[in-house]
Amino acid sequence: MNLPDFIAKRTINSKTGQFSSSIHRIAVASISIGLAIMLIALLIMGGFQNTIKEKVYSFAGHLQVTKYTLSNSFEESPTSTDTDFYNNFEQYPYVRHVQSFAFKAGLLKTNEAVEGVLIKGIGEDYDTTLFASNLVKGRFPKLNGEEYSTEVIVSSKIADLLLLEVGEKVLMYFVQNPPRFRQLEIVGIYQTGMEEFDERLIIGDIRMLQKLNNWEEDQVGGYEVFLHDADDEEMAEEAIFGLVESDQYVTRVSNKYRQYFEWLELLNQNVRLFLGLILFVASFNMIAVIFILIMERVPMIGILKAVGAKNSLIRNIFFYSGLRLTIRGLFWGNFIGLSFCALQDYFKFIPLDQENYYMSYVPIEWNFPVIIGLNLLVLVVISLTLTLPTWLTSRMKPIKAIRFD
Repeated sequence: MNLPDFIAKRTINSKTGQFSSSIHRIAVASISIGLAIMLIALLIMGGFQNTIKEKVYSFAGHLQVTKYTLSNSFEESPTSTDTDFYNNFEQYPYVRHVQSFAFKAGLLKTNEAVEGVLIKGIGEDYDTTLFASNLVKGRFPKLNGEEYSTEVIVSSKIADLLLLEVGEKVLMYFVQNPPRFRQLEIVGIYQTGMEEFDERLIIGDIRMLQKLNNWEEDQVGGYEVFLHDADDEEMAEEAIFGLVESDQYVTRVSNKYRQYFEWLELLNQNVRLFLGLILFVASFNMIAVIFILIMERVPMIGILKAVGAKNSLIRNIFFYSGLRLTIRGLFWGNFIGLSFCALQDYFKFIPLDQENYYMSYVPIEWNFPVIIGLNLLVLVVISLTLTLPTWLTSRMKPIKAIRFD
């Protein structure tokens, strides 16, 4: 039998002394509330980062391969899809999917207004599942016909500006010499909440852009590379750069849209500071609790020393007392924090302003390694701080301790 743990258990569960009972509840409450807040903050932050990154990646992939050129022309320089990497990307384990794209600037004109936009051409290789979460009305353009399709999807912001609805037709004048135009049919409306995309981007058939640019069938503006793991972006950039043609170069999307990723990193720093402060407060509370428990049990310490108990045994009694309170706090902290996150994930009862936060509700990411790691971190930090006040017991003299009042 572990004698220090047995005595600590009897001490913690003792019903004598309303004061110590209140101290125990305060200690458990401080740890549980602190852990719950940290769990909620980390899971929300993870969900927030994940949502922002997925929105960016769904539009642009993790990497982009384009033609290397020194030209400052507004028009894209075409590159070929007739390359070994594009046709055999499945043999590279870190690559999940590759799809072609092209961009062309133009003006959308209705009877009410004119709006400058950028049309992104996509082909049959486009993975619609990556973008499906952004589609709020309608469907994707049909791209498998013999002739190019004039169906497009526009953002909700562009649709509101031009008073467009699904099923309506609109003229688009393309910026080129000589100018050309096409009548486009709106078949879908998307919304990301990100101004970079919503204010200017529409999506249509890449074959229409190839026709307008007088490109060959295998000529595109570039192709997007999707990875299995976004954390491999840097490694994949170096590897793919060695695989593509000599006139092509590889761009990381996290560099192209750096403003979003730097903003997320800044939020990360704030969360780390926030978690550090909560850990400090929880540790300080436990030190105060153990000091109070020691002062309340001074006569017991004197008696134990009088009958021959070693200082290490007495220190372990109060260490186990604090550890038991900590474990109770961890249990209730996990229960409160995870219950709140589960309710938010299911019911989405906390809304957000999409124009400011790029999403309409507070997201949750269930990252179980983070949950387990945070619990272990709290347990280890508080356990280490518990050793500080227990050394006070080794300085007590048995006679003075027994007579302590």
